[in-house]
Amino acid sequence: MKTVVITGASTGIGRAAAEHLASKGWRVFAGVRKHSDGEPLKQASGNITPLILDVAKPDQVKAAVETVSKALSGKTLDGLVNNAGIAMMGPLALQPLDEIERHFDVNVFGLMRATQTFLPLLGMDEQRDGSPGRIVNITSVGGRLSSPFLGAYAATKHAVEALTDSLRRELVVYGIDAIAIGPGSVKTPIWDKAEDINKNQPYQNSVWAQPIETFAEVMLQGGRDGLEPKVIGETIEKALSSETPKARYAPVPNKLTNWIIPTRLPKRWLDGIFWKRFGLERQD
Repeated sequence: MKTVVITGASTGIGRAAAEHLASKGWRVFAGVRKHSDGEPLKQASGNITPLILDVAKPDQVKAAVETVSKALSGKTLDGLVNNAGIAMMGPLALQPLDEIERHFDVNVFGLMRATQTFLPLLGMDEQRDGSPGRIVNITSVGGRLSSPFLGAYAATKHAVEALTDSLRRELVVYGIDAIAIGPGSVKTPIWDKAEDINKNQPYQNSVWAQPIETFAEVMLQGGRDGLEPKVIGETIEKALSSETPKARYAPVPNKLTNWIIPTRLPKRWLDGIFWKRFGLERQD
């Protein structure tokens, strides 16, 4: 039985991936921040073991590694899926720095904390038996395309793209692969959480008040009409299991208009599209 660790598995992509991989015979250690979040996962499958794992807390990451190491009994870990992440809307000119730092604490430094701490289990400890494991980092369309009002989130996902490429090019000496999955809109609670924050209208007295409201409506509707989380779970399985995995997967709804064309347009053209769509114009 292959073993995988998934961070941020309480809801959305992480939970869907845990349940999908468990249904395919994987032993899944699912990272959650509260014991109550782990109960539905245990009930979903006997192959899922919840782990209290907040990637921003070093002591919890260390404890999780010790638990998984004991369960592996000297064998290698087959996969680490870095999925934990947060997203909060706001114009970069006004968004509090501690809020921006929080994005990096979870989405970037938390990802690297988990990666570095689990790497011995994935194969850097050459005393372990078994083939080297794989790292799968969940990034986003925002890892390549930066929209207004999600600058902090996009910056972290750009960082994850770079870290994934560097890890893959470095860890080849141990046979450990690193793969990025950059989904488009997915039906997950992350945008509902963003909506709750935006309801307080922290920027209502700024020139960005109406554009942010328009942007939030578009993003939230996109999320509700997006891909089912199970689709990303299936992509994760492919990344972990394929004999010749891609370096990056892009499961994006309406892929031509939401990914292929925007990634090929000149940036100034994209600027104009964003400005027009969200009512951004020079204030005289």
